Amino acid sequence: MSDLVAVADASNWDGEVMKSTDVVMVDFWAVWCGPCQMVAPIVEELAQEYQGRLKVMKLNTDEAPEVAGKYQIMSIPSIIFFKGGEVVEKIVGARPKQQFKEIIDSLLSQSSATA
Repeated sequence: MSDLVAVADASNWDGEVMKSTDVVMVDFWAVWCGPCQMVAPIVEELAQEYQGRLKVMKLNTDEAPEVAGKYQIMSIPSIIFFKGGEVVEKIVGARPKQQFKEIIDSLLSQSSATA
């Protein structure tokens, strides 16, 4: 895993995600999940491409079930985008990289327009 992708868990959730002023993309995943393994390289590529503009986190749902439960994660992978501690977008299931980029670009353009 790239050093651009941080690990989220219950201990750092508030500081890294809820109190962040950046757009935060959180990949809810598990080791045993095949589609999660398919999405992982895309998440890493996005972290590199959007470095400095998007915070990218991964949360293992087996290791932090209380956080996953709070966001009603029923299927993984689930990618949730946060802004100012609020959920602003959610993707469930493996998707092509372009779909992620469209959402990220839209969220970043909204953020720069309000800044």
